[in-house]
Amino acid sequence: MLDRLKALRTRPYLVALLVGIAAQLLFTIHLDQPSRIMFDEVHYVPAAQALLDLSAPRNIEHPLVAKQLIAAGMAIFGDNPFGWRAFPTLAGTATVLGVFALLWLLMGGRMRPALVGAALAMLNQTIFVQARTAMLDIFLGAFLIWAMVLMLWAAHGSPRQVLWRWIGASVLLGLAVGTKWAAVPYVALAGLAFLVIRIGDARRAKKPLSFALAGKDQPHWPGLATIPALLLMGAVSIVTYFLTFWPAFFYAVGPIDLPGLFRLQGEMYAAQTQVLARHTYQSDWWSWPLMIRPIWYFYEWDNGAQRGVLLIGNPVIMWAGLVGVLACFWAWFRTKAIRPLAMALLWTASVAIYIVIPKSLGFYYYYHLSGIFLCAVLAVAFDHFDRGRNKGWEEWFIALALVAFVYFYPILAASPLQDPQGFTHWMWFDSWR
Repeated sequence: MLDRLKALRTRPYLVALLVGIAAQLLFTIHLDQPSRIMFDEVHYVPAAQALLDLSAPRNIEHPLVAKQLIAAGMAIFGDNPFGWRAFPTLAGTATVLGVFALLWLLMGGRMRPALVGAALAMLNQTIFVQARTAMLDIFLGAFLIWAMVLMLWAAHGSPRQVLWRWIGASVLLGLAVGTKWAAVPYVALAGLAFLVIRIGDARRAKKPLSFALAGKDQPHWPGLATIPALLLMGAVSIVTYFLTFWPAFFYAVGPIDLPGLFRLQGEMYAAQTQVLARHTYQSDWWSWPLMIRPIWYFYEWDNGAQRGVLLIGNPVIMWAGLVGVLACFWAWFRTKAIRPLAMALLWTASVAIYIVIPKSLGFYYYYHLSGIFLCAVLAVAFDHFDRGRNKGWEEWFIALALVAFVYFYPILAASPLQDPQGFTHWMWFDSWR
């Protein structure tokens, strides 16, 4: 048995399959709890039903992709809790597998950091709750993480392979923007990262800056010239984004035409930048890493018991992840290690984006992407400082994260509570109430 387990180190597809099955089971068990619409499902489930019926526009603040996917689950499983949340669970599993694939590629095909990152993603409570809720962010994370995977995968291969993987990444970026406009900065970051790597390759090769613009003899993305690659990314992602609006041309009431498609973008911008009234669960961007104000998605009597769903991160992962970010920056400062720096910068950028996004209100679920990146940050930090000695720090850390996940599970999965005041057992701080 031990030999078989060791053999899994060189079988990433089998390990990914096992991880995917475990994640899907975790996200699907008791998916029909609560049995009623909770939190922002009140916006997206009716909008998904309107897409199924092609009745009229609903929830024009956001594009259609995530609502189309929620609608697909409803078409297959019906207008019920399982139908609303079926495709979000698939997106949650895709997110976990995306973390695995990203780290596998980033760390040169090494199983240990890839598996650590995937395990942390499964135990990351924000992913768990979002994967069981018919909202947008779980799809946003899945599309973006897989766009990153394809971009990394495209960095090596034959010119033909590089081209098609690059196009695939661009399509996923378009779908991410078609899920939520919060993905737009990540398209820009992807292009910027590509350009920085190309310039770095030219400097290491001691070649002129013009080499960074060429496609030949490149150590990364061979055969793909820089300017055409960026133009291709922009064109494919934009075309993909606009194609996702095709159902809106067939509404029974208020269908759009081509000029209306562009007017709709202005209406969406106006809806997203409007000044909103204060909300009980609003919070500022600086508070999200500290988990100062989590969100009760549900807290009501349902199916014969008091039940609750609290969107709160796993404290072990979220708070230790901040130490991991600092450790990754330190690793770069001391040894110029690029991988830790890349992960630390990715998390930093994901938080900094919300400093400039024109939103009048912020909510903790905006930190969903950053929480995903923290799982990768921790895996890379453990790997870097362990230096191949396999001391087992990761295993102990994952065990501690598992204990925290089990502790919080009743108020993550709408399990029956003892009484209406049962939630107080988990309220470490007054701001969590």
